Amino acid sequence: MIKPHGGKLIDRSLSGKQLEEARAGIDKMKSITLDSMSITDVRNIGHGRYSPLEGFIGKTDLESILGKARLSTGVVWTIPILLDVSEEEAGGLTEGEDVCLKDEGGNAVAVLHLREKYSHPKPEIAKAVFGTDDIKHPGVASTMEKKDVFLAGDIHLIDDTREPFPKYNLYPSETRKVFEERGWKTIAGFQTRNAPHLGHENMQKTVLSLVDGLLIHPVIGKKKKGDFKDEVILKCYDALIDNYFPKDRVLLSILPMEMRYAGPREAVHHAIIRKNHGCTHLIVGRDHAGVGNYYSPEAAIEIFDEFDDLEIRPITLRGDFFHCKKCRRLESERTCPHGDDQKIKFSGTVIRKMLIEGGTPPPELIRPEVFEAQKQFKNPFIE
Repeated sequence: MIKPHGGKLIDRSLSGKQLEEARAGIDKMKSITLDSMSITDVRNIGHGRYSPLEGFIGKTDLESILGKARLSTGVVWTIPILLDVSEEEAGGLTEGEDVCLKDEGGNAVAVLHLREKYSHPKPEIAKAVFGTDDIKHPGVASTMEKKDVFLAGDIHLIDDTREPFPKYNLYPSETRKVFEERGWKTIAGFQTRNAPHLGHENMQKTVLSLVDGLLIHPVIGKKKKGDFKDEVILKCYDALIDNYFPKDRVLLSILPMEMRYAGPREAVHHAIIRKNHGCTHLIVGRDHAGVGNYYSPEAAIEIFDEFDDLEIRPITLRGDFFHCKKCRRLESERTCPHGDDQKIKFSGTVIRKMLIEGGTPPPELIRPEVFEAQKQFKNPFIE
């Protein structure tokens, strides 16, 4: 099986006596409250999704990521995992002490072993990560809204909840175990933030003919307006897998993580996470993790050429896909000579319109079982 990124699968979750001791000491610690995105990062560090990270990065690693897309050790890393606090909060903390990290509900989630407090120009971070400083880009806007001081240090996870959707929330050590039990040697990860249409299904099945198994790994968490709600995505994939996939060749699990919309850099980040889960390949399509017109259509494909040492490799299906009525199959502009009058395009806008107006999309666009799953929700979209 492919090795975790950096060579070792990180596990920063405490158990047994260590967990009891950590919880007993919480009341004596200073604490800070984190937003949902930072809490998700805490959990992803703790369970090894972000291996080899063992905590939030310091200034040396940040500068290396921004300039070289690598950690200071030389390991490929493209998205800085930062913990931001206000100057007032930072002023009350001392480097070298333990700090309790709480969620917005007041629950103690982890202990940060504070190593460093530092600042860095946020416009510089945004420009390097997103390739733009346009405040209209959601990732740039989120970066500029960060507080002014960053905290670095390893964490220990003390709250091991599997929410949201615990049934689907398999950690890297667990997906790896499933792959081993099923005898899968080559595994493709499929990144998605949408409910599946026929274009997705055909892409997945094309790739499944090339590998032993497929990990369908939807991102669960904050997304942009108009995206499908998390519970809708899972309901739709359950319907699709139950009716149209061999169940011993596919695994549905979730990736609790907020989209950053960093285009090519985020495509590599997604690949690293799936590598940690045991995938040997990641399906990367046009405008992967993109938004608006900030990235060229194949930028997320081309960036993998820059990292020969990444190990996990992209499987790229190039072109805009559609159902051609004359060819009577899935095609793209690279494979089909026919005009627009023969094309049924895989359009989320069309599906949304039919959901709102009570219409039924053609079977060439979406499986009826999947559309029925969407119809069970009064409003399946994020507002």
